[in-house]
Parts: sequence; C-alpha cells; structure tokens
Amino acid sequence: MLIKNISVLYGSDLKYLSSVDVRVSGQYFKQIRKSLRVASKEECYDCEGFLMIPGFVNAHTHIGDSLAKDLGLELDAEQRIHPISGLKHRILSTSKPSHLVDFMRNACVSMIRKGITTFIDFREGGIDGINLIQKAIRHVPIRPVILGRLEYYQDKRSVKQNVPLPKSKRIELQQLLRKCDGLGISGSNENSDSVLRYYSKFKKIKAIHSAETNQSCKTSKKLTNRTETHRCLLLRPNFLVHMTHASRRDLQLAAKNKISIVVCPRANASLAEGIPDVSLMIKAGCNVTIGTDNVMFNSPDMFRELDYLWKVSMGMKKSQIDPKTILKMATVNAGKLLRNKKLGMIQENTLADCIIIDKRTIDLAPMHNPYASIVHRASENAIKAVIIGGKIAHGTI
Repeated sequence: MLIKNISVLYGSDLKYLSSVDVRVSGQYFKQIRKSLRVASKEECYDCEGFLMIPGFVNAHTHIGDSLAKDLGLELDAEQRIHPISGLKHRILSTSKPSHLVDFMRNACVSMIRKGITTFIDFREGGIDGINLIQKAIRHVPIRPVILGRLEYYQDKRSVKQNVPLPKSKRIELQQLLRKCDGLGISGSNENSDSVLRYYSKFKKIKAIHSAETNQSCKTSKKLTNRTETHRCLLLRPNFLVHMTHASRRDLQLAAKNKISIVVCPRANASLAEGIPDVSLMIKAGCNVTIGTDNVMFNSPDMFRELDYLWKVSMGMKKSQIDPKTILKMATVNAGKLLRNKKLGMIQENTLADCIIIDKRTIDLAPMHNPYASIVHRASENAIKAVIIGGKIAHGTI
C-alpha cells in the first residue's frame, strides 16, 4: 500500500511533516519520504488534505463491565468498584457470559471507530474471564494486551499477617499466565507483601492500581503503615494505574524505578476522586500515559480523554501545557510503557497502526496547530480511516 501526499506526525517526537509518501508493507511502515514511486500491482492512494497520526493506545480499560453502563451513579468509588463488595463485582458475577462477550465486542468496535488501535485490559474473572475477552475480540481487528487476574483477594487480617499465596492458586496462576500477556492486579490492599513478591517473579507484564482513591490510601496506611504506592512497588510492576492521590515521594519512587504511570482523569472525576497531577508526574520524571478505565462509568474515547486532561490540568495549575505532551501520552509514551519500540509511533519498521484524519472537516479547518487540533477539536467524525497492522480496520481511503 502506498499513501501519497499526506501530512504525518513522525517519529518519537511527533514531528510534523507537511507532505510525504508512506509505504506500508505487511504489518509495518517501510518507507516514509517524498516522491516514492508506485510499485507494480501496489495499491496507491492520494491523501492530500489528510493527516496521519499514530493509532491511540488506550493504556487502561475494563471492558468487561460494558453491559453495566451508568449503573450506581449515586454510589461512592468503593461501593461501585471494590473487587469483592462493589456493585461492579456483583453485576459481573451474575451476568450471562454470552451477554458479557457481546458487550465487550461492542466496546472494541467502538474503540476502533474512535481511533484506538491497541488497548490494555485488566481482565477480571480468572481464566474464564480471559476466555471471554478472547472470544469477544475474535474477528475484531484491534490489538489487545490482556492482563489477567486470579480471583483471589485477601482480607485485612491476611494482609497484616502476611499470608502467602496458597499452593492451589500458584498452580492456577501458572495456567492463567499461559493464556494472557501478564497480570493486572486490583491493588495492594487486597494482597499481602508475600503475595505481591510472589507475583513479581514472573517476567510477563505486571500492572496494579495505586492511589486511586483517598480511602484506599488511608487503608494502606492503617494496615501497613506504608503508602499504597510503596507497597505496590513490591510487585515490580511495569506500570501503576491512576496515582490520583500519590505523593511527590511516591512519584519520585516510580520515576527512579522506571515504572510508567497510566492516568484516567475522566474516570477519576466521574467517581468524585479528583484529578491526577500530570504536571507533577512529568516534573518527577515519570513516563505518563492515558487510559479510559471502566466502560461502566466512562466511554472508551481517547479524543475526549485528551481534551479533558489538557484543559483540566492547565486549569488546576494555571500554567500552559504543550498539547504535544498530551498527545504523546496516547501514542509514543504508551509504546515506552509496553517496552515495545515498534508501537505508538509512525516511523520506518514500526507497526502500521495509524489514524487518518481529514484536515478539511468543519471542526478542524483551518488547522494551524496539528497537536492542539487533535487534542481538543478532533473527534471520530474527523476520522477518514483507521489502519491496524497495515490493514484498513475502519473507514476508507
């Protein structure tokens, strides 16, 4: 496939190239420069007036609760999402598997239409939960990263007494990890130090919720006299999710240990839990990415997430943030989070995952600053096509 005369946000710095040709071969970008010649039998598209940007990476989702949209709005965060007693848990445990599959599939289709080419899902329900999401994404051309979880949560007494992971659960964990990309742990308050250290031994991706709610932070201090984030580091995670109530010291620890952070600002706001301090995270040296979290109370729409984060961060700090910085959170930084040099940017020999935007749409024209335009003006209405792994997954060119 040869795409000619298109503007591109290129490389790790999203450099704006006003007009180049892009050759896609197999799953990868092969050549990006001016005046490429059309090869024999090669599909060729003239894309003057369009802009190619990296496909969005939704770095934190729970698509399993897609069938519970907007239930329990009157409840607080713990009542809605606690892994043992929360409304979400009760809904998921009593729903028909076929219904869960249907709504998870719908969520994936919705994400593709909004330019999300990769998503990282915390999949509850043990091995059965992983089987459900794998069934849901069958024949849906999105790139999934599935982080499974044992249905094993310790009570406060077990955490205090440092009870280890039972042998039966260790066997189950081995089986679970053969079926997914890694572990997505609920939090440190449901796991003893011993359990977290056991999980840390595995080389696959490891991630954990941390400092999401004020209550969870207080619980950690009361249980262990340590911050939630400090205990989460026992997992040796690739990334921490939320960090809405993280201290400056917590952020410095994450940066020192090269642990990425995924923020979910609209989800935090919808739970009345505040807004993550992205400016402080960046100042601490953290690699910050962005996710949309639970479909139960937030739409999986990265355009809306970028817009919200950019403006609310500037409103809180009363200082400017470069929109390119925000856009990198949904693209380049996510590739760093997954330690995948072929994901999250448009460059030779990287995965051909991208969004083609029509710059002439009524909301974008005239486009003077492509970064600002994408972050706070674009929507799925501006998408001409979405390409995943070198194939058109949505729209037309």
